[in-house]
Amino acid sequence: MFTLENAAQFAAENRWLLCRLTFGIYLIILSVMDIKRRKLKLTVLLSGVLFIPAGVLCRNEIPAAFLLAGGAVGTVFLAVSKVTEEAFGYGDSVLILIMGGFLGFWDILALLTGAFILAAAFSLILLIRSRFQRKDTFPFVPFLTAAYLGGMAFGIY
Repeated sequence: MFTLENAAQFAAENRWLLCRLTFGIYLIILSVMDIKRRKLKLTVLLSGVLFIPAGVLCRNEIPAAFLLAGGAVGTVFLAVSKVTEEAFGYGDSVLILIMGGFLGFWDILALLTGAFILAAAFSLILLIRSRFQRKDTFPFVPFLTAAYLGGMAFGIY
């Protein structure tokens, strides 16, 4: 029979899975927002900061230095946004910072590799079909989301 104790035990035993699923829902919400508006609501984006301590609590086997290094990757992207005058958006960079703090250094690098490969394939397809010019832009959060969900499905993180 389903009891509160059973639910609490299930949540405790599967806390990292539950954190990852909740983070995936957060990313899907941001992806829809990015596709529809080409902008992310700051309050929704920054609510993701709560996932960083949640990730620490849910996944206690990863050293804090790796989580800090993961967040530092996002800081590098913030600098890229500044230097390129937001050719790579600040919202994307802040999200990468949050994702890095949640996943850690190696996982954010794997995720970014997947996201950039997906974005490159998407760009190539659009260029071949002549529906895209070299100066055109597209939202990047959906590629981060797809890479995250794919990595989660394949057990990468």
